[in-house]
Amino acid sequence: MATFLYKLGRLSYRRRHFVALIWVALLTLAGVGAASAPAAGNSSFSIPGTEAQKAFDLLEQRFPGVSADGATARVVFKAPSGEKMTDPGNKATVRETVEELADGSEVARVTDPYQAKAVSKDGTIAYAQVSYKVSGMELEDSSRDALQDSARDARASGLTVEIGGDALQTVPHTGSSEIIGIAVAAVVLVITFGSLVAAGLPLLTALIGVGIGVSTITALAGALDLGSTTSTLAMMIGLAVGIDYALFIVSRYRAELAEGRDREEAAGRATGTAGSAVVFAGLTVVIALVGLSVVNIPMLTKMGVAAAGTVAIAVLIALTMIPALLGYAGRKVKPMGEKGKRFGRAPKQPERPNLGTRWASFVVRRPIAVLLLGVIGLGAAAVPASSLELGLPDDGSQPTSTTQRRAYDLLSEGFGPGFNGPLMVVVDAKDSDDPKAAFSTVGDEIKGLKDVVTVTPPAPNKAGDTATITVIPGSQPSSVTTENLVHGIRDAGTDIKADTDASVLVTGSTAMNIDVSEKLNDALVPYLVLVVGLAFLLLIVVFRSILVPLKAALGFLLSVMAALGAVVAVFQWGWLSGLMGVEQTGPVMSMMPIFMVGVVFGLAMDYEVFLVTRMREAYVHGEKPSQAIVTGFRHGARVVTAAAVIMMAVFAGFIGSSESMVKMIGFGLAIAVFFDAFIVRMAIVPAVLALLGRKAWWLPKWLDRALPNVDVEGEGLRPDSGRGDTDRELVRA
Repeated sequence: MATFLYKLGRLSYRRRHFVALIWVALLTLAGVGAASAPAAGNSSFSIPGTEAQKAFDLLEQRFPGVSADGATARVVFKAPSGEKMTDPGNKATVRETVEELADGSEVARVTDPYQAKAVSKDGTIAYAQVSYKVSGMELEDSSRDALQDSARDARASGLTVEIGGDALQTVPHTGSSEIIGIAVAAVVLVITFGSLVAAGLPLLTALIGVGIGVSTITALAGALDLGSTTSTLAMMIGLAVGIDYALFIVSRYRAELAEGRDREEAAGRATGTAGSAVVFAGLTVVIALVGLSVVNIPMLTKMGVAAAGTVAIAVLIALTMIPALLGYAGRKVKPMGEKGKRFGRAPKQPERPNLGTRWASFVVRRPIAVLLLGVIGLGAAAVPASSLELGLPDDGSQPTSTTQRRAYDLLSEGFGPGFNGPLMVVVDAKDSDDPKAAFSTVGDEIKGLKDVVTVTPPAPNKAGDTATITVIPGSQPSSVTTENLVHGIRDAGTDIKADTDASVLVTGSTAMNIDVSEKLNDALVPYLVLVVGLAFLLLIVVFRSILVPLKAALGFLLSVMAALGAVVAVFQWGWLSGLMGVEQTGPVMSMMPIFMVGVVFGLAMDYEVFLVTRMREAYVHGEKPSQAIVTGFRHGARVVTAAAVIMMAVFAGFIGSSESMVKMIGFGLAIAVFFDAFIVRMAIVPAVLALLGRKAWWLPKWLDRALPNVDVEGEGLRPDSGRGDTDRELVRA
């Protein structure tokens, strides 16, 4: 591989005009496609194989024209102090608002609170439900404006009016902190390279790669049902790895120049060695992201595949466009150790050990103390993860400043906490001899269960073979009590099926959330086995060792558990919530653990590959295991540190997003990179390698013969160099 990439790097350097033209053309093509495509909204959500989804699909078949996936809005009214919603003046205002809402072209129906008995027992709160013909992502802005205008007019009469439901959902924004993250990355690159030109290359190529990836996602959003969150997460991950991959190749290029090689040769060798590490690091990220498809939740699969595609583009750009841009930069990119005079620095004395060398020497001398301190620290950070509560966001997780959250609170006040999470029970009596009797049996059975406040009469379809029953729990949607009620209804349905031949299915947003959480929990172990297993085999090929990949996987588990603990502490417990802009604490996003496992594993293997390949190169070239650790840190610690800081800055930039899921993932990935790069890879890894000694690089002879030789160390480049290089002059990956 090193030889192929070496030739690719030299070709890209020589044919830089052609390479640059190709990437600019791809960026232009993707940009035109994105500009002509409709804006992405919220993608449709489905969970194949679950009872909630089966019930939803059955409703679409048996109740045609009902628009089961149409957007809904609840306009909640509260009377002024001392008044009732049944007072004539307030009643007239509400009915006028209902008539105004019904005039919308996309409105399917509007319920009158007084006819639907949607007035609280104390008479102070009422609500009107608006159902639309189209889904929330298809709803026109004019319909949202009409909804808000109607509420504003009603407020003028003295009523408190708030709007809940998914009709007001909008495309999230990430905020200015994303730009701050990129600015921090730029500063770190300038400090690392000491040159504006060298620092600008990784930023430029990363932005081009993300531009192509995100524009392509935007162009295909309508055809593939990709939501706005998909492109945001692809941008987050693509930007981070794009900068890092380019950083490693540019750093290696400068090291090759410092050894006296001409610029084209240096570009080829940098691509052949550091580029090999980039390929394998990128491959682990792609495996982890594409592996999310095993969960069988289409939205999560699309997010993973889209982000994986952006990572693949980042790898290709690093291997081709970076050598091309190095050709354009010429002497403006200086050899390692030379700093631009504008930064006012003199070259460091070569005999003085750098910080990475001094730190590695310390770890090698005190491996047990460093190992214990690192493991205990990460273990303490992981403690909050033991109280992890999972759920999907609803209006109750919105900030208290939003009308959706205020509507949620008013409904809880007037009708009870379970009113915001009604359960829809679908009774399929097509095979029953007496459907009406089956419907009544189901309703009576549900009334006898605990935590049931209201059970509406069965509402059959025109054919009379299917009916819906709405159940209002006594507890809030995200509570364990409501979850137990859902399982209780489903258990009762088994007995009803045996007695009446009628099937009982529970659906609705609350049941859907419960099913998603259970599906994700069930998929976590198979996903870990698949992703970690494939990456483990890949790392065996790269490092030609059994214990090094095993150590890498165990270190990843430590860092991801610590990161989940930090997420629980901030987003569930509320620690530092003000600093992070978390206005409302609550359960952690259901898909957060499995998504973090996928992404963090890929990123953790990045640092493992970039740092440990330097150590392996030194070891196979004759150094003792302890010396190889120090050599690896001398060449790689500075660059890995810069890469980690950049990645943290990019991820942390997304904490300013208005989307709670993006905010949570941004924080989780940023803290996970910190734990993995600075505690696991910089402390625990060298400590373990120091304790293992030569055993770390042991590989059975039969397996060594069976494995392909991918030559990450660049051994195959020696004949191509045309030099009588010694082992010390060989390229280090």
